[in-house]
Amino acid sequence: MSNHEKALDNALRAAAQGYAVAPTTINKTPAIPSPHEKGHNCKGQCGEPGHGVYDATSNAADVRRLFALAPKAVGYLISCKGRLVGLDIDRKDGVDGCATLNRLAREHGFEVPQTTTICTPSGGFHLWLTAPDGVTVPNSVGRLGPGIDVRGTGGYVVGPGSTGRNGEYTFHPKVGYVDPQPVPEALLKLMLPPPPVVRPQRRSSPMPDDAAGRALDGLLNVVLSAPPKTRNSRLYWAACKAWAHVADGHLAAGDVEAALLEAANRVGLPEGEARRTVASAQRTGAIA
Repeated sequence: MSNHEKALDNALRAAAQGYAVAPTTINKTPAIPSPHEKGHNCKGQCGEPGHGVYDATSNAADVRRLFALAPKAVGYLISCKGRLVGLDIDRKDGVDGCATLNRLAREHGFEVPQTTTICTPSGGFHLWLTAPDGVTVPNSVGRLGPGIDVRGTGGYVVGPGSTGRNGEYTFHPKVGYVDPQPVPEALLKLMLPPPPVVRPQRRSSPMPDDAAGRALDGLLNVVLSAPPKTRNSRLYWAACKAWAHVADGHLAAGDVEAALLEAANRVGLPEGEARRTVASAQRTGAIA
């Protein structure tokens, strides 16, 4: 059996288990060339093959079709869509990802689960894990520590039975295939980006009730002491200031409106004009 046939046979086995697969080259890259020019952002919407991990399928007929389009394929990828997460642990060039993972387990209080483990030709491992429903785990390189990469949503792992330049990817002889185990909660937290920082809106310091009352009284006096030709403009100015106190939570909107309208009535402003001025000041405060 050729490496191409072996890869197809193993890819079909994985597809039968529900994994989405696609052919890869000896360099572990997708084997079907893109139908687009460089710089495209199509993820398979065009309906043509050649979109890497987005070609991945669990339909046996489609798997055979993809491999037929890639006669030089000697491996296959397994898409990490859905809940599957791959933990790529390298042990080469003086870096020991196993030691890093064990250190993280000690420091954060979790146990590395016995899950599907793929032995890589370079002496490392791929651990297959599952994330909770609805949780998106991002791809990352070295974020967890030296020698550990995460293959999450939009990424892929190399399937067992694939051939790379340095040899074959195989199931761990002491584990074989088992259902991928859940990512330990403490490890999942390390995989996820930190939550966005929500900065509270700046608000002025609360005013005591008596201080708020004095502030409103001062604004009402501005209206009550206004010369005849400045009454409307002073009402507008006082109303803008008063609505600002309402927005800060210092005064109640109903109290402010009633007090301003009463002051406007006392200095002789028509009620309709006064209401329009007070409402205009409120809208200006909302826009600001």
